[in-house]
Amino acid sequence: MIQAIPKLVTFDEFVAWYPENSEHRYELHNGVIVEMPNPTGDHSDVTGFIGLKLAVEIDRRELPYSIPGDYLLKPVRNESGYKPDVLVLDRHALVNEPRWKKESIITIGSSVRLAVEVVSTNWRDDYYIKLAEYEEMGIPEYWIVDYLGLGGRKFIGNPKRPTLSVYELVDEEYQVKQFSEGDRIESPTFSELNLTAQQVFQAGL
Repeated sequence: MIQAIPKLVTFDEFVAWYPENSEHRYELHNGVIVEMPNPTGDHSDVTGFIGLKLAVEIDRRELPYSIPGDYLLKPVRNESGYKPDVLVLDRHALVNEPRWKKESIITIGSSVRLAVEVVSTNWRDDYYIKLAEYEEMGIPEYWIVDYLGLGGRKFIGNPKRPTLSVYELVDEEYQVKQFSEGDRIESPTFSELNLTAQQVFQAGL
């Protein structure tokens, strides 16, 4: 169960409030501090597997990207702050981020190469809220990794099945390609990535 802390706060108040070394993970959703559910072992396995595969690809191709350990995304308008499960940053773009050096806060969508959300029971956040927010920020690529097939039928079809959705920003709007089973994932950022949807899903089984 996701718990909300009942008091509207600004983004800066949220940053100042955020407890250091907390065993819990929090996000700010439209002024409301939300305690995120502790990830299951399967969820953590999928997240770690994706981060590992992307890190190997960054190293292999000597790309100017990094996968930070801690960070916070600040959307354009709303008093919100999100922590994607995996975030790939363009190191060259970070010089333009006013709050990165001191606070690990990303405010410019083009600083991000790829944001990944691994779906859990609060799947509506990933498919509705964050999809719209990341699109408006201008994040060029966004993965929704629905390894249990939890999302709504309007997003992953009927019957529902495990699905990895890759949203690419085209003319300021997301266009989606979806992958399942043995489909090779097509990533605009990692064009040489040799990884299937099933390999990702199996990391959580």
